[in-house]
Amino acid sequence: MTTTGSTSSTTSTSPGAAILATLGSASGIDMNALAQNIATAEFLGRNNSLTAQSTQLQTQISDASALKSQLLTLASSVGDRVRTGDLAATPSIANASVASVSAGTGGGGKGVYTLEVSSIAASQVVTSPPYTASTDTVGSGSLTLRFGTISGGTFTEDTAHAATTITIAAGSTLADAASAINAANAGVTAYVASTSSGAQLVLKGSEGATNAFVLDATETAGDPGLASLAWTAADTSRQVGTAADAAFKLDGVAMTSATNALTDIAPGLSMTLTGTNIGSPTRITFANPTSAITTTMSDLAGALNEIVTSLTSDTDAKTGSLNGDPGARALRTALSQLPSQVIMPNAADGSPRTLADLGLRINRDGTFDIDSTRLSATLASDPAGAAAMFTTGIYGVYSTMDSMSRKLTSITDPASIGYSIARFTTKATDVTRLQSDLAARQAAEQQRLIARFSHADSVVGVYKSTLTFIQAQIAAWNTKGN
Repeated sequence: MTTTGSTSSTTSTSPGAAILATLGSASGIDMNALAQNIATAEFLGRNNSLTAQSTQLQTQISDASALKSQLLTLASSVGDRVRTGDLAATPSIANASVASVSAGTGGGGKGVYTLEVSSIAASQVVTSPPYTASTDTVGSGSLTLRFGTISGGTFTEDTAHAATTITIAAGSTLADAASAINAANAGVTAYVASTSSGAQLVLKGSEGATNAFVLDATETAGDPGLASLAWTAADTSRQVGTAADAAFKLDGVAMTSATNALTDIAPGLSMTLTGTNIGSPTRITFANPTSAITTTMSDLAGALNEIVTSLTSDTDAKTGSLNGDPGARALRTALSQLPSQVIMPNAADGSPRTLADLGLRINRDGTFDIDSTRLSATLASDPAGAAAMFTTGIYGVYSTMDSMSRKLTSITDPASIGYSIARFTTKATDVTRLQSDLAARQAAEQQRLIARFSHADSVVGVYKSTLTFIQAQIAAWNTKGN
């Protein structure tokens, strides 16, 4: 008896041929195989259609995900390249003991600056009387920090700078007092120093002349001691540091600052003052990033072409899995507009504003290359402007690539690769569910047929048994007749 025991065996040939072979078996009919073959034949068309849909959707998900990955990698790589700093006009200072310098937040530094520092910003530092140890108790009550300026032992309070009152609980130690002051976040830090005289509370304010402070104490009745921590401007014996502004000249222009960290003090220039050089100005110059920019633009064109190659294959009119997909169309449009897009809207008149100004151009087939003549002209006429395009700010090459990547990989914008992936994934999930439902229906139909054919098989068995008995009787009669 020939038995077809699995769906895979029946789908490798025509289900109808398998049914005929089963019915033609000399040893009888295999009702289980017959039911399976009929159920398979009944659902074959729908199963094949769903399988084809699933395969197509998985291909679309894979190809769209590859494009998404390329976009994210491009933006990340450009960001990493910009953050190295060598694409910007990076400043350097001849006398590094005077200040450390860096590119300003807007980039665009150029030329030469001179810097002469006569004083750097400083913080007020005062100490408490010495204690035996940091675990000594200091009494209880409250300490109040008031801020302003100190000159000649006289404190002038800045009423616009709110005073801060700190509660010192009963039983507090010198270390507890330091912790309470720090917890107040008033702009004064405290710690306990182990000095040759003993444990002393050290209070340090913020940089700048207007951040000087005095410390008032109010003791709890019956628990004295807190007044020892109070400090007034007249007590110069406990003052070890004076609050002061920085004073310096940049290109001979006198300036002051409450802090040594000077952000965007000049176009493309930030610095932190660290020392003085009275009478000996030092020079700040900017490096030329021309070579690095040329290499980076060539690399950018190559990376864009990798995306173009994938996109062209995916949108092929005959074989492309993403042909007609809105996300793929949006990506092609974004790429075609990239060279002419204004990426530096804040640039001065005449300064480079587009990637085309940096030599990026698009060919008729959608691929990119570099117009070296235009790039060289831009770098020669405005190297600082070109360098300013390579920043991590809200404008420039990195911002443009990052924005394009974010928009095209979004899952909320219908015209994006990210949305396409989500749509394909949802459809694939629906197809999987339909396949599962269809398999259940096929199994139920097969069981229904098995039950029906089993009954028929039992009836045939009875008939065959009766026929066998009659044939035996006839044979016996024929023998007796002989």
